[in-house]
Formats: sequence, C-alpha cells, structure tokens
Amino acid sequence: MIEVEVIETAVAATAALDPIRSRLLAELTQPASAATLASRLGLARQKVNYHLRALEDHHLVVPAAERQWGGLTERLMIATASSYVVSPAALGPIGADPSRNQDRLSADYLIALAGRAIREVGDLLRKARGKGKRLATLSIDTTIHFRSPADRAAFAADLANAVAALVAHYHDDTAPGGRPHRLVVAAYPAPGDATT
Repeated sequence: MIEVEVIETAVAATAALDPIRSRLLAELTQPASAATLASRLGLARQKVNYHLRALEDHHLVVPAAERQWGGLTERLMIATASSYVVSPAALGPIGADPSRNQDRLSADYLIALAGRAIREVGDLLRKARGKGKRLATLSIDTTIHFRSPADRAAFAADLANAVAALVAHYHDDTAPGGRPHRLVVAAYPAPGDATT
C-alpha cells in the first residue's frame, strides 16, 4: 500500500467519492474480506462485493490474499493507498488551471497552482513508480506569525529577492542533461486565523 494516490480520471473519482465506497476504502487499510466488511458496516455481503468490484475496476483496491472457507475461496482486499487526492485532470477542461487566471495575488490563482502541482506531481510519481524509482521533490512547510501587514509585505519582498537571487545563481538552461524544476512558493492565512 502506498501513502498517497492521485486519482486522475473522472470515473475513478466518482467511484472513490461514493459514500459506501469511500467507507470501504477507509476500512481497507488492512486486508479484509467482503464478509468482514459487511459485518463492520452493517451491509449485505453481496452489496459490499458489488462495490469492491467497482473499486477494483478503477484500481483503488487490489487482492491482498485468498483463504479457503470450506469449499469456497474468499478474497481479502486492500486499498491501493492509505489516502487519495483527486487531480484536476479528472475534471477535464474545467479542471483548475493557473494559465486562466493572471491575478497572482488571488486565492483563485493559488488554488489553481496547487491543482497544477497535484496534477503534475501525480503524473510524475506514477511514472517513477512504474520504473521502480523515487521522485525527487522538495517541500517546505512552516507557519509565520507576522506582527503587522507591513511585516508581511516586507517578508514577501525579501523572499522574492532571495528566490530571484537563488534562481539567478543556479539556473542554467544550457546545461547538457539539466532538467527544469518547477518552484512554487505560496502563503495564506493559517486556518482558524480570523485576520486577513
């Protein structure tokens, strides 16, 4: 089981978002049979089997093992990931795209950037996993409590200057074998913060 799976298609997203199926995915962090899941969720085993087949068709669950009960073979299923995120690619042409919004200070633009990151990194990760490789990334996550809007503006200017200096120092689009990397820096009020 992988930690996070990016759902790329509308049909897989629809399958994962179904209330019963999302409950099944949450239960399948450990292998379980349809009978066990039916008992846990208070559903008929046939209904659970139907939903498990739909999840399996979209590669959201896979068989983990089989066991014999009398003359029957019972399959134990497990979710493919411990958590999922839906890529804007699943929405096709209406998926978030930062190229449709040029207001770089808007929340809409930030959300579109985050969506693009999910779409691009999800695609790169799937390709890396297919080759048995890791995907090299860098993430920085912190919280800053600014004393005032003026301090926030000064920090933004300092950060922009520092990033520009680093880019100027390390960027070389003529380097043979070099590979471009996308850098996204975002800031927004922390959840629960009433100030803007």
